[in-house]
Amino acid sequence: MTSKFGVSERLACRVLGQHRSTQCKGPNQPEDEAALKADIIALATQHGRYGCRRIAALLRDAGWLVNKKRVERIWRREGLEVPQKQPKKGRLWLNDGSCIRLRPEYPNHVWSYDFVEDRTHDGRKFRMLNIIDEFTRECRTIGVNRKLKAVDVIDVLSDLFILRGVPGHIRSDNGSEFVAKAVREWITAVGAKTAYIEPGSPWENGYCESFNSKLRDELLKGEIFYTLEEAKVVIENWRRHYNTVRPHSSSGYRPPAPEILLPASKLAPRPTLN
Repeated sequence: MTSKFGVSERLACRVLGQHRSTQCKGPNQPEDEAALKADIIALATQHGRYGCRRIAALLRDAGWLVNKKRVERIWRREGLEVPQKQPKKGRLWLNDGSCIRLRPEYPNHVWSYDFVEDRTHDGRKFRMLNIIDEFTRECRTIGVNRKLKAVDVIDVLSDLFILRGVPGHIRSDNGSEFVAKAVREWITAVGAKTAYIEPGSPWENGYCESFNSKLRDELLKGEIFYTLEEAKVVIENWRRHYNTVRPHSSSGYRPPAPEILLPASKLAPRPTLN
């Protein structure tokens, strides 16, 4: 065989030091390549803000024996790369320069909570009260209503305390709902301690701020809620998915509260905070 440069294939390979068999073999794709690609595209379509690492974790949970590199090759080939965002990270410091020492050490040690606001299709506002276990990263509940006042906060917390127990500390914003005297007194009466953040320092409530951004990015920006009841159902379904299915990079790409417990040998060690 002669190449387009007028040199035989045998001579060209000998000069380049390349084996002739490399010119005869075609690309060899695994038999399950098409099925894997279809599943990757389906997951990327369903979870538009997930990256290839999180998609790979979902594939393994579904039974695929696949590593991250293979998923990444298909991911890039199909143009599924998600734009990377690098938000600035703040350190947990008080206004006087001293560092906040309270860190979650076990489940139910520290809960944090905050408000998120959105609108239904008719332009009316509704609010969400998000409560997070900082150690497990599990979203304990999302209270949804048109208005959430101090009495509503107490109602949500009381129901949650009955179901999940009383946490050691509750970290919250300095908004009027949380600094209300009735809320402070009630939290103290049930045996928990409050841990308010410094004014103008949202990074001190970083676990809840991170959750709020995921809630808005993965759900609220892509949904139209026509009624408040519809918003409650859709948000609760997303919360359950977040807790039981969604892989979390902070916990070794496993969900914080999976419905099926994994063997201890397959669990990645949970990172510690210094």
